[in-house]
Amino acid sequence: MVCTSQTALAISKAVLLAAALCSQSLSAAAMAAPSCRATVYLTFDTGSQSQAQLIADTLRKYQIRATFFLANEKTVRGDYSLDQSWQPFWQQLARDGHAFGSHTFDHVYVVRDLPDGRIAVKPQFGPQAGKTLQWTQTEYCSELRRVTERFQQLTGQKMDPYWRAPGGRLTPGLEQAGQRCGMRHAGWAPAGFSGDELPSEQVSNARLLSKMLNGLKDGDIVMAHMGIWSRKDPWMPANLVPLIEGLQQKSFCFATLREHPLYR
Repeated sequence: MVCTSQTALAISKAVLLAAALCSQSLSAAAMAAPSCRATVYLTFDTGSQSQAQLIADTLRKYQIRATFFLANEKTVRGDYSLDQSWQPFWQQLARDGHAFGSHTFDHVYVVRDLPDGRIAVKPQFGPQAGKTLQWTQTEYCSELRRVTERFQQLTGQKMDPYWRAPGGRLTPGLEQAGQRCGMRHAGWAPAGFSGDELPSEQVSNARLLSKMLNGLKDGDIVMAHMGIWSRKDPWMPANLVPLIEGLQQKSFCFATLREHPLYR
């Protein structure tokens, strides 16, 4: 092929144009890409499930992945959160890439560690609801695994290896029980406490939101429920979107506990 001066000029112009377009594309991508100054980890515990769909839709809208801690709790629909009727919901969250941990099947509160190594507990739901029981660490581990087994039945996926004690109360015996299951306990940061169980007559949503926006820092875990029976002015939907947008304005990004340094 003979390369004339006109051909060389045309090639040169084409190269320069491609380079300019590439530069513009990279600049636009850089402007569009979020700059993360810090990362927080949104987590949601099952509850009345009154806000379950709102949470799922909001996270999908903002392309945020969070971590969910599951127990078989009574819901506003009159069923329980790990019933077959909730299978499509959990399946979709799993497809969306969220993480999941155990919250004990019957939402079992710890009362205290006992001198003989057993643990005094009180289930909120199930056939033993309201009774104080004495469990071995192995029995408590079995309670945690009831959730992991049920989750796999509902979604076909394995649950992540962490858990959260109802009420967030952790004793040495309880922590050891979780370790027997190969699970690590996940609490939350003081600033990450949503306060969604507190009486709204005493603590307003605006006050709770302000505390979180002003107090959260890099690495903090945030905890809220998927619905609360008792609070008259619900924390959601009032605070979820303002919290997300307020943190994004501060250059915060979001991730699941799978990306947290303590739970990788």
